Amino acid sequence: MNTKVLLAALAGAVTTFLTGWLIYGIALKGFFEAQMVESAKGVMRTEPGMLYIFLGCLSWSLLLALLYSRWAGITTLKSGAIAGAWISFLIALGANLFSYASMDAFQFPSVVVDALVNAVQGALAGGVIGAVLGYQAKQ
Repeated sequence: MNTKVLLAALAGAVTTFLTGWLIYGIALKGFFEAQMVESAKGVMRTEPGMLYIFLGCLSWSLLLALLYSRWAGITTLKSGAIAGAWISFLIALGANLFSYASMDAFQFPSVVVDALVNAVQGALAGGVIGAVLGYQAKQ
């Protein structure tokens, strides 16, 4: 792993963290709260662990940066956004479907909405990651 991958991952993590705050923390907060079944509400933290959320954003962005730089050769905003949207959507949809099938924690609409939100975040972070990798390639 090299510096350009780490810088791209860090830029993607900041993008994902901020868009997550806007989307999950503000815009769709009420929707996702309404999608939780009553028994699951008791397991939610009063205050989320922001450090761990950021570390999750960092690991997700590092995955995209590694995929882009090592195997896909993605170095543009557009190709990074497209790949990020698809990768994020499909992984989130799969994980959400597995969770929905095995836990009584949330209603089905949140499965689809969360996957779509992940696609948006993946497109934004993926675009940033692709652009940073491309910028670094030109240096």
